[in-house]
Amino acid sequence: MAEPWRIEGEYLENCNCEVLCPCLLGPRNARGGATARPTEGHCDVPLVFRIERGQYGRLDLGGTHAALVIHTPGPMGEGNWTIGAYLDQRASDEQRRALEQIFTGHAGGVLGVLWGLATKRLPTRVAPIEFGKDGRRRSARIGDHLEVEIEGIEGRQPDTETWIDNVRHPVSTRLAAARAVRMSYRDHGLNWNHTGRNGHYSAFVWSGP
Repeated sequence: MAEPWRIEGEYLENCNCEVLCPCLLGPRNARGGATARPTEGHCDVPLVFRIERGQYGRLDLGGTHAALVIHTPGPMGEGNWTIGAYLDQRASDEQRRALEQIFTGHAGGVLGVLWGLATKRLPTRVAPIEFGKDGRRRSARIGDHLEVEIEGIEGRQPDTETWIDNVRHPVSTRLAAARAVRMSYRDHGLNWNHTGRNGHYSAFVWSGP
């Protein structure tokens, strides 16, 4: 049995869709999965997480990071995902083992559901992971694999972002609408550049099993 766990903090993502991606606002299947086809026909998306507070059993996970990369060949609700995880090189060995249980879906929760859609699991990597926040901008780096910076689309009031509320998304029901200022990803034989494409960021709270 997996240990009880809870993590909270901030995340960002940047996919290859135009702003906004159809999977966020389009129709759903009986299981709640998105049935709208991504604007490019497929979805390539990294998600990077900064854990500000968290526990796995009695183990403190505050101050650690993790990330996922996901490819779907069509609508996300149809499954057949390719998915891989990155674990924080700066975490302790014990923390990395806990993060691996959580972010590869073995500890249940939302991530258990996401990994259940995968037909191909990429090798888990350990790498330095950075996460930055500056006003409406969010940025992340994963070693030499990923560099991304997104900017929230300006809202009605100056220096505020536009928020999308009450959405069906696995990370949060409230997401900032954003666009990538720069992005490149190379690993596992994948080579992505999503500069100018769709992005989101938000706070998140996950728990399991």
